[in-house]
Amino acid sequence: MKNWTRAATAALLMTVAAPAMAEECIAPANPGGGWDFTCRQIGRIMTELGLVPNMVQVTNLAGAGGGVAFTQVVSKRSDDPAVFVAASSATTTRLAQNAFAGATADQVRWVGSIGGDPGVIVVAKDSPYQNLTDLIDAVKEDPSQVAFAGGSAVGGFDHLKVLMTLDKAGFDDAKAIKYIGLDGGADAITQTVGGFAQAMTGDMSEITGFIKSGDVRPVAVLSEERVEGFEDVPTAKEQGVDIVAMNWRGIYVPKDISDEDYQKWVDMLGKVAESEQWQTVMTENGLAPYTILGADFETFIDENIAEIQDVSKEIGILQ
Repeated sequence: MKNWTRAATAALLMTVAAPAMAEECIAPANPGGGWDFTCRQIGRIMTELGLVPNMVQVTNLAGAGGGVAFTQVVSKRSDDPAVFVAASSATTTRLAQNAFAGATADQVRWVGSIGGDPGVIVVAKDSPYQNLTDLIDAVKEDPSQVAFAGGSAVGGFDHLKVLMTLDKAGFDDAKAIKYIGLDGGADAITQTVGGFAQAMTGDMSEITGFIKSGDVRPVAVLSEERVEGFEDVPTAKEQGVDIVAMNWRGIYVPKDISDEDYQKWVDMLGKVAESEQWQTVMTENGLAPYTILGADFETFIDENIAEIQDVSKEIGILQ
């Protein structure tokens, strides 16, 4: 009996000492931005749906517009089945422009996208610019007096939104446009509210709280139609600027995990996308449904990168 008790105690201690491995989501920016939002919401819903045994740990790993996180996963965690990374159009933009020091999209596995985040341009609540036309006119008059802040690096997706918007409005001197690239949308909002930038370009999900609190005033949403829950924000198209910039939100995982582990992530993300919790998150944060999973998503990524390379060449960022 004593031996059985000893064995049982040892087994119990081993169980206590070795808890189930916790899944981890890396957000490649500081807290408060779109990647951080993606990690926290997907992680929370995975836990609530019982898809993972523990709470998903969120690690903020800012730097190089997502490059620090990408490089770490590729070089140090390439076969880790428990880690996934928040990604978006900002990620493919950096890869398209070879901004991750030679890194390429095929060095990781792309799991899926579960939401489309419309681009938005906001100004501080006391800004003299009442609408998109006012802002564009100010840039045309003197581009040195209008700085845009964004949560992605120079040449990143937030920067491209500004350049494409002004290009569509008839201002094509991309090099004259002042842009401040920061590590996440929250930092860019701070710059704008503090008066260091005259406008901020980002995604609806990272700005909703600041719009609702009145800290910033949106002058345009870069979507086909006005966004549910934010019906008073006009589109750029309504104001005569024919631009739509939708930022997909999704995840990637290390390349060298097994096909079985990859499929688990695809299945879990699909269940998150279908959940009532995610429908609520989308409505509250101005997201549109945008579910692409597995092999379809990997094809989408290749096409997305090719498209961004074309746009980047048009506006002079790529040769």
